[in-house]
Amino acid sequence: MTTTPRFTSADLDAFPDDGKRYEIMYGELHVSKQPHLYHQFICSDVVSKLQQWSAQSRAGRAVIAPGVIFADDDDVAPDVVWISSRRIATVLGPDGKLHGAPELIIEVLSPGEVNEKRDREAKLKLYSRRGVEEYWIIDWRRRQVEIFRREDARLVLTKTLGEQDALATPLLAGFGCAVADLFAGIPTDTSIPR
Repeated sequence: MTTTPRFTSADLDAFPDDGKRYEIMYGELHVSKQPHLYHQFICSDVVSKLQQWSAQSRAGRAVIAPGVIFADDDDVAPDVVWISSRRIATVLGPDGKLHGAPELIIEVLSPGEVNEKRDREAKLKLYSRRGVEEYWIIDWRRRQVEIFRREDARLVLTKTLGEQDALATPLLAGFGCAVADLFAGIPTDTSIPR
């Protein structure tokens, strides 16, 4: 009988600092390569827009790729999170990682079936189970944003926004931006395969 090894947060400390992202979900190790530059453009732009709103509201902070340790076998680094000041005070650990759910998590899809499946299935399930209030999946190739909101104790798809739409959320009263602004500077005809 063969058993699959179960990874923990302690195992992550043993991996090299080689530019790859190592995450653990349900004890399973997930490794991804350095993302495409367009992926990083989107992350930067989303953080910038959320930080502008946060500076005015003083309600919280947006952060790129923080460590979020839900449990010893659920240790991830989402692309972007927004977390309220109130919640930071209760979930920020002495190790500088979040040890609980931020209110909003955003993942920007990377090319490849494995990457897309991880964000659309494994991470959706994890974030739903761990109490994230809202989850955005941004697809820069399709130029759309999928919004999942907590309903009946789970995250459900509530809308899919295109470039003609405005992005707003009841979670962040008064926040808004044009979806098209998130894709500024990214060619519409990319040769990156799905």
